[in-house]
Amino acid sequence: MQLGLVGLGRMGGNMRERLRAAGHEVVGFDHNAQLSDAASLAELADKLDSPRAVWVMVPAGVTDATIDELAAVLGEGDIIIDGGNSRFSDDAPRAERLNERGIGYLDVGVSGGVWGRQNGYGLMVGGAQEHVDRLMPVFNALKPEGEFGFVHAGPVGAGHYSKMVHNGIEYGLMHAYAEGYELLTASELVTNVPGVFKSWREGTVVRSWLLDLLDRALDEDPELADLSGYTEDTGEGRWTVDEAVRLAVPLNVITASLFARFASRQDDSPAMKAVAALRQQFGGHAVHKR
Repeated sequence: MQLGLVGLGRMGGNMRERLRAAGHEVVGFDHNAQLSDAASLAELADKLDSPRAVWVMVPAGVTDATIDELAAVLGEGDIIIDGGNSRFSDDAPRAERLNERGIGYLDVGVSGGVWGRQNGYGLMVGGAQEHVDRLMPVFNALKPEGEFGFVHAGPVGAGHYSKMVHNGIEYGLMHAYAEGYELLTASELVTNVPGVFKSWREGTVVRSWLLDLLDRALDEDPELADLSGYTEDTGEGRWTVDEAVRLAVPLNVITASLFARFASRQDDSPAMKAVAALRQQFGGHAVHKR
């Protein structure tokens, strides 16, 4: 199958190679000319046979502008797929704008990171069944082998919504491993913390790919001495908590893991200064002065 692919960074570039290895023809566009197969979006469109399908893998902040520019060079019967980390609420308005031009739209949550080229990508798709059916050869090439790794989650928006929740769960899982790591390192009894994580990789209920990756990180730096604790968030954790508030769903673990990332960015927490001051005021408790 023929596919246009816009955005050839760490994810998009590896997706292009996995698709080509499966026998698909991929025409890629990137602002880095050394990576690109076309000099412009217009040239990319010209290199594809109608009806065309173009997959967009760009940062969320430029997705709408990229899709609007792409829509201007595509036509009726074509399909645009957004596989970036867009907010699900952007999908329906985007699909409406494209529908006025006769262009179909799919939103796809893509999981797999830099390992996807080798292992395959988890795909969560939102959109019309006819558009999903048409792109199935591409989805089948990108997903892992076997029965898992793909879902048509629902109408437009369902793919990105599913990926949002996926990433919220990821926040909670990562933080549970992180807290376990900290407790093990604080213990007077455990002398081989990296070995403990290695022992969990087989035969235990906490084994997972994330655990494998933490073990790999500890192999490279057993005390994580080269790293700062400052941790960013990509936005999906916040969106997940926003939805929990809107729907009154108690997301205790995911919310706590998000707030822990905020705390990681504070050298000296103003809130905890206030707590220390209050303890001193009402109870005469000792405080640590700078």
